[in-house]
Amino acid sequence: MTKQKIPTTQAIRELKAHQVDFTLYPYRYEKKAGVAVATAAADAIGVDEHQVVKTLVMIDDRSEPLLVLMHGDKHISTKALARELDVKKVRPCDPQEAKKYSGYLVGGISPFGTKKKMKIYVESSILELPKIYINAGKRGLLAAMAPDVLTRVLDAIPVSVAV
Repeated sequence: MTKQKIPTTQAIRELKAHQVDFTLYPYRYEKKAGVAVATAAADAIGVDEHQVVKTLVMIDDRSEPLLVLMHGDKHISTKALARELDVKKVRPCDPQEAKKYSGYLVGGISPFGTKKKMKIYVESSILELPKIYINAGKRGLLAAMAPDVLTRVLDAIPVSVAV
């Protein structure tokens, strides 16, 4: 049996540094948008897209970037998120902004090992899943782990903003 070469990304380095128990799932990445990326990833590795967690780079009206972790089959209510954050508006970053803040390409954004330290918010129901599949810092690569890693390692703040 040949040993598969494990890719190294900043996200994987951070997971290892925190001694997180995770399993990598490579798949063939196809450029799509939003939910379609999560759907394609879930289909490729044979899991429910509700367990695939999207990492979305957002920015508030004070120009503060932040990350929101959302179920693959859900969207973010920006109005509900703005209320949770006590700001007037929150919007998704464009791909260039997302790369500037995260250090990752859209479709490969991980909340682990970001270029800029940002507050991280997680849809609270994600924390109730038995296992999550989240981007490992490269397009076409998910890492499976227990959801408590999000609060334990990232200090992610639970919110209820899914639609």
